[in-house]
This record gives sequence, C-alpha cells and structure tokens, in this order.
Amino acid sequence: MTVYSMTGYASSQSPASESSPMALGMEIRSVNSRFLDLSLRLSDELRASEPALRDTLTKRLKRGKVEVRAWLERGQGANVSLPNSADLQRLLDVQAAIHAAIPNAAPLSVANIMQMTGGTDHNTADLPQRMQTMLLEATDGLIEARAQEGARLSAMITGRTAQLRALAQQATPLIPELVEQQRQKFLDRWHAALGDAHASANTTADASSLQAARDRALSEATAFAIRIDVAEEINRLDAHLDEIDRLMAKGGELGKRLDFLIQELHREANTLGSKSSSLPLTRISVDMKVLIEQMREQVQNIE
Repeated sequence: MTVYSMTGYASSQSPASESSPMALGMEIRSVNSRFLDLSLRLSDELRASEPALRDTLTKRLKRGKVEVRAWLERGQGANVSLPNSADLQRLLDVQAAIHAAIPNAAPLSVANIMQMTGGTDHNTADLPQRMQTMLLEATDGLIEARAQEGARLSAMITGRTAQLRALAQQATPLIPELVEQQRQKFLDRWHAALGDAHASANTTADASSLQAARDRALSEATAFAIRIDVAEEINRLDAHLDEIDRLMAKGGELGKRLDFLIQELHREANTLGSKSSSLPLTRISVDMKVLIEQMREQVQNIE
C-alpha cells in the first residue's frame, strides 16, 4: 500500500457551455491535522451542495485539515438582461434610506444590482452534479499529490532509521570498553593500596584491609557495569526501528502508530544519554536525538 502525506493541493474546472453558461472553479488543499477537519468556502449559489460535498470528502479522506473553495464564473455564453426601471428605482430608494441612517455605508455595485434583480440568466439545475464531478476530480488530484509527498517522506524516514541503526552499532562496542577501563581503574587503586600496605609495619591488619578493599573495588566495578549497560535500550531501539521500516513498507493509515514509535525511540535515546559515562557515547545519544526529532517533524505529516 501507499504512504500518504496529509499535505497536498489540486484544482478542477468545469467550463461554460451552451446549456450551462456559468463556468465553475474549485481548489482543494490540505495540511496535517490529528483528525479530518473540513472547511468549505462556497459562493452563495453553490451552498446547497455543501452536505453532499462533505459526505464525499469524508468517504475518501481519513485525516488532515482540508479546505475546499469553489466559485462561479460568467462564461461568454451567459445572457445578461438589463433590470427594469422599477426595480432599479426601488434599489435606489433603499440605498438612499440606508445612507440616511448609515452615511458611511458602501454604495451598491453593478454586481450587487445584477444579483438582487436577477439580471443574469443562467441555468443552475445542473450545478450539484457538476460540483460532484469536479470534487471527485479534484480529490483524485489531491490524493495523488499526497501520495507523491508520502513517498518522499517514506524515503526520508527509512533513511533516518538506517542512520540510527549505524549509531546503535557504534554504541554497542563502547560499553565493554568502558567497563574494562573502569574495572582497571578500581584494580589500580587496589594495587596502590597494596603497595602502601607492604610499606606498613602492621602487615596482618593491612592484609585484612587490602582484601576488603579489593572486594569493594570489584563490587564497585560490577555495579558500574550494570549501571552503564545499554544493551536493553539498544535492543528496544532496534525493535522500534524494525517496526517503523515494516510500517513504511506496508503503507496505509500509519501516522498515529508512527507517532507513538517516535516517542519510544526518543525515550531510548534519552536513557542512553543518561547512562553515558564517556564523550563518544554522549555524542551518539545527541546525534540520535537529532535524527529522531527530524523524523518526528515528518511523521506529523503522514496520514
């Protein structure tokens, strides 16, 4: 299946004809949103089609903030008749009365007069069907645009998962090295204490103290190894990355699940950083967080 972005744009036109002298235009655009949020901006003559348009959009789209704008345009074949004098005089009287009460009111325009007097003769019976046809065409274009953007996002996300795996592989051998370095430090301290004991006169007492010091050093080394062990975090991180790659290959509606997995990745990277006791491991943790944040921003756009 395809991975779809929630970002896209498409348009559609229905030209004027002899039977339908009014041309129709439509634009549809969408951006990311947690749910499906529809906004329709239609001219007055088209508002009757709004419920049917909403129903079609709900069936074809799952998530995103979607805005549809549709309008009528006068074609060359549209008949225009001059309003009769009585109608024009009534409009002038109404305008004069309004101006007397509201001096700053805007004067009537020619378009206002034509609309209120029915000066334009055009057939509107076919508008609902034309609107549905245009919406289906525009929605097809929007879905195609969202699929193209989704393919780009998918390639970016799988590229980031590969980089995260490489960082995890760099971190894995650092832990045994750090444990051995710390263990050697503890033993060096014990050997230093042993040297001091040989120089002491109370050999029996010092031998007992040295054994206790050695046991304490080894115990501290073991505790240190347990504290900085990140094998579990690396394993969970790899599992999350495998699941993300699987979802991207599967496609479909996966944005919310990806968002959860990104949170889990961030949790593991944070734990890795908190356990870090060396600059290389800290840098790896920071690099991981940068990559995960980049993924988070893009996942927000996936349906």
